[in-house]
Amino acid sequence: MNISCNHPNRQAFNWLIYDIGDQWLLKHASLYKGVLYDLGCGEMPYRDWLLQYADTYTGVDWSDTLHKLNADILADLNLPLPIENEIADTVVSFSVMEHLAEPQNMLNEAYRIIKPGGAMILQVPFMWWVHEAPFDYYRYTRHGLKYMFEKAGFTDVSVYPQTGFWVMWTLKFNYQTTRLIRGPWLGRNVMRLLLRAVWAIDQRVAPWLDQHWRCEEETAGYFVVAHKP
Repeated sequence: MNISCNHPNRQAFNWLIYDIGDQWLLKHASLYKGVLYDLGCGEMPYRDWLLQYADTYTGVDWSDTLHKLNADILADLNLPLPIENEIADTVVSFSVMEHLAEPQNMLNEAYRIIKPGGAMILQVPFMWWVHEAPFDYYRYTRHGLKYMFEKAGFTDVSVYPQTGFWVMWTLKFNYQTTRLIRGPWLGRNVMRLLLRAVWAIDQRVAPWLDQHWRCEEETAGYFVVAHKP
């Protein structure tokens, strides 16, 4: 199921990371229920899909976002949120926490607004290029993520590597090669066609290599599932 087909950042050179995210989202679909809040919602690429499971969806983002502003609630995730205590059944946050100067505040606030028995589902990069500068502050290990979630009060914290080494390396290679598309119109288009062929192949080979030559300590990012007791 191609959940991310309309994601604004999905391109020929990086579709693999979105396919991996789609598989993970679908695997945890049972957790998206009731009142759902999306912290750092951006352009809400997953809103319609999440509403197949949740009763309501509320997007939260700040007014200085570098994306199209679609938020239902305008708020700085570095600060206390204008949201009631224990109102959410589920909180999600995808590729957001690296952009926060005070990330622990978001986790503390997420814990506060989640009902007892609710869950938070988060994705964050690890070995990934600096993006949306200057608002790109941190990269997190699995150990740091577990510590921060538990510090906020969450229990049963599970941290999953998003990829192994080969998918991570392939994506880095693909992002680098986009810089080769330059110069006169004809040269750009020839290079683009050649690279699209390379990208189509390497993004199919890399998952096979990860499966047979696994190294999860070098990963593009992590997924986290945590619960409020």
